[in-house]
Amino acid sequence: QVQLVQSGGGLVQAGGSLRLSCAASGSILSINSMTWYRQAPGKQRELVATITGGDSTNYADSVKGRFTVSRDNARRTAYLQMNSLKPEDTAVYSCYVVVTVALGRSQDYWGQGTQVTVSS
Repeated sequence: QVQLVQSGGGLVQAGGSLRLSCAASGSILSINSMTWYRQAPGKQRELVATITGGDSTNYADSVKGRFTVSRDNARRTAYLQMNSLKPEDTAVYSCYVVVTVALGRSQDYWGQGTQVTVSS
């Protein structure tokens, strides 16, 4: 069984910074990709940032230059550093991880979600 535990988030003023973490544990051979999504009230879930096993990254246009996704393979943890936060960044942020659990078998998991609120 694989578990994802998110931490970080909270309330911050516009222009401030927060860092989210997503730690994976359990029977994992390797972590393929780690992705951050967010969903604001009344809006569809959107991809924020992703980092692959090869450390390639991809960002939504709305966060480019402000957010940085990274990973610590030894700790099996992904991070989302969010700087210059704006009120429109307010949402529930969730991590989504694809892992290899056995030879030739991958599974995907979601974190529990964490609220990020940016006040103006």
